[in-house]
Amino acid sequence: MREGTTPLVRREDYTAPSHWIRSVDLSFDLDPAKTLVINRMQVEPNADRPGEALRLDGEDIVLTRVLVNGESISFRNEGGQLVLENLPAEPFALEIRNTCAPEKNLELSGLYTSGGSFFTQCEAQGFRRITYFLDRPDVMALFRVTLRADARAYPVLLSNGNRVDQGKLDHGRHYATWVDPHPKPSYLFALVAGELVCREQRVRSRSGKDHLLQVYVRAGDLDKTEHAMNSLIASVVWDEARFGLSLDLERFMIVAVSDFNMGAMENKGLNIFNTKFVLANPATATDVDYANIEAVVGHEYFHNWTGNRVTCRDWFQLSLKEGLTVYRDQTFSQDMAGEASARAVKRIEDVRQLRQMQFPEDAGPMAHPVRPEQYQAIDNFYTTTVYEKGAEVVRMMATLVGEACFRAGMDLYFQRHDGQAVTCDDYAQAIADANPGSPLATRLDAFKRWYAQAGTPRVSAQGVYSAETGSYTLTLSQQTPATPGQPVKAPFVIPVAMGLLDSDGRPLLLQLQGEADYGGTDRVLVLDQASQTFVFTGLYGLTAAPVPSLLRGFSAPVILEWQADEAALFTQLRHDTDPFNRWEAAQRLAVQRLLSAVRSGQPLQLDAAWLDAQRAVLRDPALDAAFKDLVLTPPSAGYLAEQLAADGVPVDPPRIHAARESLRAQLAQALHDDWVWAFETHQDNGAYRPDPVSSGRRALANLALSHLVLDAARSGDTVWPGKAFQRVKDAGNLTDRQGALIALLHAHHELAEPALARVHAQFKGEALVIDRWFALQAGTPERDGRVFARIKALALHPDYSLRNPNRARSLLATLFVMNPSALHREDAAGYVFWADKVVEVDAFNPQLAARLARGLDRWRTLAEPYRSAAREALIRVSGRADLSPDTREIVTRALQD
Repeated sequence: MREGTTPLVRREDYTAPSHWIRSVDLSFDLDPAKTLVINRMQVEPNADRPGEALRLDGEDIVLTRVLVNGESISFRNEGGQLVLENLPAEPFALEIRNTCAPEKNLELSGLYTSGGSFFTQCEAQGFRRITYFLDRPDVMALFRVTLRADARAYPVLLSNGNRVDQGKLDHGRHYATWVDPHPKPSYLFALVAGELVCREQRVRSRSGKDHLLQVYVRAGDLDKTEHAMNSLIASVVWDEARFGLSLDLERFMIVAVSDFNMGAMENKGLNIFNTKFVLANPATATDVDYANIEAVVGHEYFHNWTGNRVTCRDWFQLSLKEGLTVYRDQTFSQDMAGEASARAVKRIEDVRQLRQMQFPEDAGPMAHPVRPEQYQAIDNFYTTTVYEKGAEVVRMMATLVGEACFRAGMDLYFQRHDGQAVTCDDYAQAIADANPGSPLATRLDAFKRWYAQAGTPRVSAQGVYSAETGSYTLTLSQQTPATPGQPVKAPFVIPVAMGLLDSDGRPLLLQLQGEADYGGTDRVLVLDQASQTFVFTGLYGLTAAPVPSLLRGFSAPVILEWQADEAALFTQLRHDTDPFNRWEAAQRLAVQRLLSAVRSGQPLQLDAAWLDAQRAVLRDPALDAAFKDLVLTPPSAGYLAEQLAADGVPVDPPRIHAARESLRAQLAQALHDDWVWAFETHQDNGAYRPDPVSSGRRALANLALSHLVLDAARSGDTVWPGKAFQRVKDAGNLTDRQGALIALLHAHHELAEPALARVHAQFKGEALVIDRWFALQAGTPERDGRVFARIKALALHPDYSLRNPNRARSLLATLFVMNPSALHREDAAGYVFWADKVVEVDAFNPQLAARLARGLDRWRTLAEPYRSAAREALIRVSGRADLSPDTREIVTRALQD
């Protein structure tokens, strides 16, 4: 796998397989050192490709036998494939016997062991590490699986579908047989065997069928599964109510494992989850954890239809299942949040994540379309572009046709393609065909550029008001920067949700030129040309030009370039009826001040108008606490860096860091009394509840405490640091305990050390809390090199391990991706550390190493000396002959001109 050049796979080269595998009977004799796999398949030649050899994928397995219709045949290995020639022209039985060594599988792909149990991860290409197969998503087969193992060591034996048989065997062994009644590709195969306990719940669908829901965990974690089970029940109910999609198996199982490269996996009926997205109680999980568990449980369950019943024809179509299912889980989370304000907070959080992670990807060397055109390692394309931007593409479809019509399109999609492996084009066509005459259907070919073109469109807006004619002329233009392999971009179809406000913030009725009457205060404009002009009429009697409220709800994944004056932004911050644009106005006001200081090199000095606006938000009784927390949190360093890079300004990370720290310090000092009020009035002293209102109150109280401790570090006050330390000791939930610890860490207060020691001693047996303990320290803003030195020391901590992905990410991913203030150093030590760890991890877990390597994607945007030093680190890694294809693709693309 590490020799030679990995071939480039191109979407345009897709061809159907030479054979179809219609059914599979798998038998496993499970042993950590040497597991025997007997694979009996019913194979049918593809009539369109007669006489071709059958090429089966296999990796790191030992072949012992090949039979065709019961007879041994000759075979050869070629390029990592088992090649079988001179096969029957009619359907035939193929039997393959091989062994694998799960306990040596440190890549955590295929069949491996963790904590004394067996687990699998087969997406995208892990099944070939279990047995030889046509390991591609368009080969869908019926699976029957029999598991045999020692009954004492592995009392629980699970696989996909429904259990049809189980019993005892000789010598203390036992077996279980599972049958999945639905055809599936090999990447959806799963098995679990081990000593596990489970929480069970029976539910009845609207059709009257009973189903068994189970959540399996290791002994001792059962008390942390209630929220996951409740989330699963809510997912089952929601999907049936919202999309008419019912659970199609007798049971649905979730299994939690601590050694897992991904967040979770939607294997048919047997979802395998990273423990961080299953286990939760108030002492060991934060409000964010609770929300993430609900979202991820929903996401994987919703895959049952959008990904499993209808799957991808090839891996280029990955967003067919992932983008659509992210959209579904985001909608689910909004519906679970309930009232409009909580829904708005969820939308803002999703957009903030998109901007911080996906927009830089679109602007960097790894930029690729939502539907990529080529790859070397498919694992590298499990990206925010495929997932989150893909979800935005689906959201735009829903916006262009309307919610009810979108449901009709989804219904048509399942009617046409249930049980098939299809493409993104098939999905878009179904939504359009269900809604003829819609803005989507009339522009479908142009709309599908969202699948084909990389990059983030930049939409500029200019407005002119004429009091004489009572008209407001809005001109929208779009331009998308060049990306690797795509120097020129055709115009996208961009839905721009908008409204107009008068100078006092009141919404105006909208009437486009040529319309007979007003059409309400909200409108969706469709920008599908390089530039278009829209004229609104009937706007008489205004004392000033209207304030445009553009891209409401973030109706398209674009960068809006609108040279708004400060008065307009303050009007939006105070009055806009769209919560997203109210938050966006606050972000723009903060960005303007921060970037002005960064560009000039002068100290940041916050003005009274901005500070008064922040105080007004904090004190506003009409605003939810969660919304206040979002408004009062400054833009991230990464987001600021991208604004500079977009303008061609070299990025100086320490200068950005200094500006943000100055803003935080001034905000802490100027609003001290207001922060005291916020902290004292937003305590939630009752029983812990992770609902949006309670979570919002805790978030705002912890933000207030952080500012109070920060200001205390300036003034020498000991009261608030003491309160924070006491909160670390006796908080009734992890959210508040973590909030207090962050306050001490980010202020670099001397009480941070005893607080850290106390948390470690109290939770040393809780792996997920210790993961967080490492991450909080790695994410602390830098001061005089002390944070980086701490991180290097933590890498040698006895509780730290690179072998467990969660633990490895807690320190390294936090530093490389989330803490530029500590990574980017003039002495280049951060880049040396990055290179050392990427190479070290790559030796045994290429998937994890490739993700860590993404930390230097944007090295070209850096100012000197950071730029040259980062380049040297990339060259050093790329020069290694033993580098995995996964990591090599990342560093090679980063270095390409």
